[in-house]
Amino acid sequence: MTVKTPYYSYRNKQLCKGCKLCVKGRKLVLFVTGLCSRNCFYCPLSERKYKKDVICANEWEIEKPTDILYEAKMCGSTGAGITGGDPLLKLGRTIGYIGLLKKRFGKKFHIHLYTSLLLVNEKNMKSLCDAGLDEIRFHPDFISKDYKRFWSNIKYAKKYRWKIGVEIPIIPGYEKQTVELIEYFKKHVDFFNFNELEIAGVNIPKMKKRNYRSKDGISYAVKGSQELALKLMKKYPKLRIHYCTARLKDAVQLANRMKNRAKNAKTKYDKVTNEGMLIRGAVYLPDLKPGFGYHNLLRQIRKGENKNRKHNKQKLLQDLAELKAAIKNEFKIDTVIDKDKFRLITSTANARKLARKLENVAIVEEYPTKDSLEIELQFL
Repeated sequence: MTVKTPYYSYRNKQLCKGCKLCVKGRKLVLFVTGLCSRNCFYCPLSERKYKKDVICANEWEIEKPTDILYEAKMCGSTGAGITGGDPLLKLGRTIGYIGLLKKRFGKKFHIHLYTSLLLVNEKNMKSLCDAGLDEIRFHPDFISKDYKRFWSNIKYAKKYRWKIGVEIPIIPGYEKQTVELIEYFKKHVDFFNFNELEIAGVNIPKMKKRNYRSKDGISYAVKGSQELALKLMKKYPKLRIHYCTARLKDAVQLANRMKNRAKNAKTKYDKVTNEGMLIRGAVYLPDLKPGFGYHNLLRQIRKGENKNRKHNKQKLLQDLAELKAAIKNEFKIDTVIDKDKFRLITSTANARKLARKLENVAIVEEYPTKDSLEIELQFL
């Protein structure tokens, strides 16, 4: 029987362990590469990630493996979902990250991985199992002309003591192919995850070309995807199926992860909203304050790619240290240096006091993420 969950999703039987942790915001999203051998028209990756060999821990494009551990700790993660692209295209990297996380957080740190069946073989599966992978989710092809070609590779995964799932988007117009897929894999896997199809990232023009439309004016979810998902769940009441909606991803998974991270990201000056956002006072340097190209400039500075001398990372930190000392000396107000956005952070009350004498002082509400993306900013 299909049951509606408290997470805006639907299930036949219980959620798998990876999903249980995910809805609590306890899963680190570890994007190990944007490279992929397939060209699915519905791929929702952004231009920044699509077919590019970038590595991200949640929203953060990382520079070194220890950044992954830092992000997991900041979010209070008790597990990770390894995704891409196709992680098997960077198998050595993927195995290294599994080992890194297991060594730091212990064997109970639950790790699941998403991949297609193209690169699945006995050697790859053994390597992933030996590394400590707990759960593997396959995204079989079911849209190309020869879509069953690699389905039999599932046999290589069945040798190991991990949980096996199939996770696919539910695409209106592909009911026949989806039923074929379910019939084939139902004897080989422990669970199915259905995802509500979304119009997002690089797939927007491709989806529109195929006449897919959002189900309402405020959602990325595709009209007809949920109806087909529930129809399939009714057809297979004895199978372990979870239908994950677009709303779950935003209003539950992401929201809970933000609340978890806010607990660790906040300074003593910050107010945390019910949604996990941070409200704080900020003092910006004259040549580095929010505006057009601001976040791109910050990325360049952090990576040492900006050639402008006044935007040298060490010089900016020195300027901030001097400004912090001057504010303390003249106004008796304490501040904290933000080394990611090269600004000073203080309370909103302190910001209002400083604004009477200083320029470039603001009150800002922002995400508690590594990039501290602004939601609302008011210069005083």
